[in-house]
Amino acid sequence: MKKGTRHLPMLVAALIGLLMAIHGPIAQPPDYHHFADVRSAFGIPNAADVLSNMGFAAVGLWGCVRVGHRQPGYLLFLGALVMTGAGSFFYHLAPDDARLVWDRIPIALACAGLLAGVHARCTGHDNELRNTGILAVAAVTSVMWWSWTGDLRPYLMLQVLPLVLIPLWQWACGTPRKERMAFAVAILLYIHAKAAELHDHEVLYATGIMSGHTLKHLLATAAAALIVSTLGRRA
Repeated sequence: MKKGTRHLPMLVAALIGLLMAIHGPIAQPPDYHHFADVRSAFGIPNAADVLSNMGFAAVGLWGCVRVGHRQPGYLLFLGALVMTGAGSFFYHLAPDDARLVWDRIPIALACAGLLAGVHARCTGHDNELRNTGILAVAAVTSVMWWSWTGDLRPYLMLQVLPLVLIPLWQWACGTPRKERMAFAVAILLYIHAKAAELHDHEVLYATGIMSGHTLKHLLATAAAALIVSTLGRRA
């Protein structure tokens, strides 16, 4: 890593954690499960939101074949993509808090795996398996904390950290420019996916075809596919 930058990512992570602690509990909106597109197709309720999850599973399986190395962090990321496809499929069939747990756990695990994989790539592979395990436990705990308390802060922090720490780690350790740019585009796609999610009804009203939540699934799938493609070229 570049001299003087070793501790910068952790300081930034600590600052984000401090700001969330000061903010106080973040509750899920009461109308969270009221998605815009409730149309059925092929006998499947909420078909667009349900079927658009299949891309996550496809990208995860593609990555397991394409990525030659066996880093624990990236293996967790790929496995979590497959689980995200299944978990979100299950949730969107009949959205409620109980099913949402099985949607959010794989997403949290994907974030944890990506953090562990990039950290190992940038700082060396010492203790990578241990770090991956710790992050995986933290991921599951963040979702269970929301389930038990209604507070989304740990889960949201786990989603924010890859967006901030990955560019910092890659800059600090001199990751090749093409790889940094690919991850940057993937991060931008994910940010746009979250924006689409927040404007679920507005996107459907504007397009008449696709809701913001369905668009979120497609953009997030594209982000994951770009990362998997980058890992495959490197391998």
